[in-house]
Amino acid sequence: MVSVVSVMNGEQPAKQPAAAPVGHARGHSLTVRNLVPFYGKRQAVRPVNLDIPPCQITAIIGPSGCGKSTMLRCLNRMHEMVAQARVEGTVWLDHEDIYAAGVDPRLVRRKIGMVFQHPAVLHTRSIYENVAIGPRMSGITRRRELDDLVEHSLHQAALWHEVQDRLKHPARMLSGGQQQRLSIARTLAIAPDVILFDEPCAALDPIATSKIEELLVALRSDYTLVIVTHNLQQAVRISDRTAVFMIDRDAKDYIGSLVEVNDTAEVFSNPQDPRTQDYISGRVG
Repeated sequence: MVSVVSVMNGEQPAKQPAAAPVGHARGHSLTVRNLVPFYGKRQAVRPVNLDIPPCQITAIIGPSGCGKSTMLRCLNRMHEMVAQARVEGTVWLDHEDIYAAGVDPRLVRRKIGMVFQHPAVLHTRSIYENVAIGPRMSGITRRRELDDLVEHSLHQAALWHEVQDRLKHPARMLSGGQQQRLSIARTLAIAPDVILFDEPCAALDPIATSKIEELLVALRSDYTLVIVTHNLQQAVRISDRTAVFMIDRDAKDYIGSLVEVNDTAEVFSNPQDPRTQDYISGRVG
């Protein structure tokens, strides 16, 4: 990984190793320690400690208002883009604290990409330009290099064969599911280490949802993925680990808490916290 600090300081990154062989884990880990997000003076979540392993899908589940999306945005410093929002604690991308002094948040967001509930596409621009815009902003201008990168990213997003003959068409002509896969291709084009997904299938029909799920499972071999989802069945189908956030109603402060994290099969078959049991059984939520 190119250091988020060394690039900021103008240093030349060390020569990168050759591509890992097929099947070798190439993802990167996230380590969260005592993370507390705030909106002004209001604390949104109690201190979070969470290990997100490489080349796995980690699902974040819980009822509305428990801090799932807030927590997700803290993982790539998007939370601080909200007025008066701030974070205490640390998030490590491999061995680098993304909140350390001197770290450029923009570079953090390149290394930890994000896909939102509604497709983040430029509707009036072409399919090609939607994918190429990120690499162009990063300094890639040679047409052949851009062509290869666009094709590779669309292949990775399982969209190439559906759009290869209409790359100059505006992105608005794609279906909702295709636009979401185009959003994923845009994220892949800037070569992130980790990809965050905030309810990526919430606005999609079952067929489009199935395609996105298949895509995420395929991407897992090369990327570390974190997905916030209200769809418990989706978490069961595609995730390796699950983190459960809840709100302690008895505390009367309505602050979210991480109550349990474990392998997904364990969380859903043998939850250790009664609040998890109540949520996955439908008694609360």
